[in-house]
Amino acid sequence: MKAWRVHELGQPRDVLTFEDVPDLEPKPGELLVKVLSAAANFPDVLLCRGEYQIKPPLPFTPGVELCGEVVGLGEGVTEFSVGDRVIGMPSLPNGGFAELAVMSSATAFPAPEALDDAEASALSIGYQTGWFALHRRTQIQPGETLLVHAAAGGVGSAAVQLGKAAGAKVIGVVGGPEKAAYTRELGADLVIDRHSEDFVQAVKDFTDGRGADVVFDPVGGDSYTKSTKCIAFEGRIIVIGFASGTIPSPGLNHALIKNYSIIGLHWGLYNANNPAAIRECHEELTRMAAAGEIKPMISERLGLTDVADGIARLGEGTTVGRLAFLPGR
Repeated sequence: MKAWRVHELGQPRDVLTFEDVPDLEPKPGELLVKVLSAAANFPDVLLCRGEYQIKPPLPFTPGVELCGEVVGLGEGVTEFSVGDRVIGMPSLPNGGFAELAVMSSATAFPAPEALDDAEASALSIGYQTGWFALHRRTQIQPGETLLVHAAAGGVGSAAVQLGKAAGAKVIGVVGGPEKAAYTRELGADLVIDRHSEDFVQAVKDFTDGRGADVVFDPVGGDSYTKSTKCIAFEGRIIVIGFASGTIPSPGLNHALIKNYSIIGLHWGLYNANNPAAIRECHEELTRMAAAGEIKPMISERLGLTDVADGIARLGEGTTVGRLAFLPGR
């Protein structure tokens, strides 16, 4: 089989190599899948750099999210059959940027029929993160204002669609006119280009001075700091990650005097601590996809040979929307 592998840590363009490797075999409790599509995610960039919280042994294949066809079953697997189309996270160190991957049957889900392979491959991480952030952690309400940073990115674009489906007014913050156009297409009510506009004042103007009820922040750094200046009374800032590379130090006295909450979300912990909630979320996302309420917008459908360049561009911040790699393309 063909697979992208990382033998030493560094920038994706420098360390990803396309190789022939032995075919995989599923262990007990695992599925062997033919990769139909693998979506690009920022954790793939961090994996290459050695900056992700999970550090698989070298060499490894990145690719943390996929849609695949089951071609083999490990011992004890009864809930799936050969030929099933599934989505979820492959088992590192054998990630999704390959012709074959292995997945734990406990964290695999039936692929929604309403989505094609590329769309389905982008549903697990971004949309589950967005759903848990908005519905379980911040409990967003219809009519509230949601501010989404990096709204054209993987988790940000999911949050925009999920916010609109929840009845919220959505403000998207992006960097550049192409990303602004993409975010408008997602359905955002207001799009702010941080390269040319002050989002703090724009949020205040849009909300008649009230501020955002929920801030979805996968960026950290200055985005977080400025968000505290336009957060509403009883607002909630949900901390998703730190794509800026800077982890902010929140002023708890400021949270006290302005009466807002700072909430963290580590979606991956639910797999270990509350897998039933993950299943409930997947069922709801499948329903929403069937109803046309959500649909991952794939901006680039690329071949497997394009992985190194695509992941490099994602890390450089020059991609717009979701990238998906289809080995059969």
